[in-house]
Amino acid sequence: MDSTFIPYGRQQIESDDIESVLNTLRSNWLTTGPLVERFETALAQAAGVKHAVVVSNGTAALHAAMHALDIGVDDEVIVPPLTFAATANAVLYQGGTPVFADVEAETLLIDAKSVESHITPRTKAIIAVDYAGQPCDYDALRRLADRYKLHLVADACHSLGCAWREQPCGSQADLTVFSFHPVKPITTGEGGAIVTNHEALASRMRTFRNHGITTDHGQRAKIGSWHYEMVELGFNYRLTDIQCALGLTQLTKLQRFVESRRQVALRYDTAFAQDPAIRPLAVRSQACHGYHLYVVRVPERDRVFSFLREAGIGANVHYIPVHYHPYYRNHLGTGEGLCPVAEAAYGEILSLPIFPDLAVENQNRVIDTLREAVGQEKP
Repeated sequence: MDSTFIPYGRQQIESDDIESVLNTLRSNWLTTGPLVERFETALAQAAGVKHAVVVSNGTAALHAAMHALDIGVDDEVIVPPLTFAATANAVLYQGGTPVFADVEAETLLIDAKSVESHITPRTKAIIAVDYAGQPCDYDALRRLADRYKLHLVADACHSLGCAWREQPCGSQADLTVFSFHPVKPITTGEGGAIVTNHEALASRMRTFRNHGITTDHGQRAKIGSWHYEMVELGFNYRLTDIQCALGLTQLTKLQRFVESRRQVALRYDTAFAQDPAIRPLAVRSQACHGYHLYVVRVPERDRVFSFLREAGIGANVHYIPVHYHPYYRNHLGTGEGLCPVAEAAYGEILSLPIFPDLAVENQNRVIDTLREAVGQEKP
């Protein structure tokens, strides 16, 4: 048996990425310098919007988005349960209440009908999560948001470089959040961004990421001034020029990376098409899926997971439903029965290794090992 461990995801760093970072380390600016604005401009263009605000990570991006929308103590924000906890946590950071709407059984994306059933007079926003890299049904979600006068936020941390109805992810919602963690479509090490067409929201998030101060050091240096004012309570959520240097070179490879992921997914799809025990998630015809994750539903998930791990296959589970976490149970009173579709899926879902340079022989190893695992008799 091959002893080489195959992770479920990883970064792809190339020589030009390294050279770009080294050039920045040799420069006069390591943070709040010119590369921040350059990266923001490139991101906005890639997302098809006017403004991008880069921050220290995807969680900071979610927090900044909730702050910009004035989410507060009396507000509810509708979120899906199958996401990383940060999506809902960002609502709590602002004193708001996350309300969990269920997901669609075939795609595991937030269900617009469930969203509508959870709207109350306190609802202020919807956060849709592009789970695994597939865009949500933004047509249905936009109709809901407009009908009930709600803000629409896209947690697109999985879907940079993807599209809904041939429009790039980032252009469908009022605010769209990206992550640049190493396993995401591109990486800056850690990092995140919010993109939007709303200038006032972008300006407020830039202030928020800089302690609530209206100008950063780089801006003051340009005009030869020392003066600054803190106008609201913010955080140090800045992204460095070092990270933006990496982001700029990574962004030039985004479509290549996404296409490589799609080719891996196609190989998996083809391999599992005739195996009823291995069920990949459905993909809508209107969606360009980026396959940040390749998720299948399998019987006896925990046993299959252990089998793969013992064989050196770094399968993972995305995610424990947020409302199952002890903090949410203890503080919000959540638990089983809240989102039955998501809960049923949680017992079956498994994320297989997928990243741009996953070699064909390792793809075949994943396929063969998973087939062997689901064919095993239960001990």
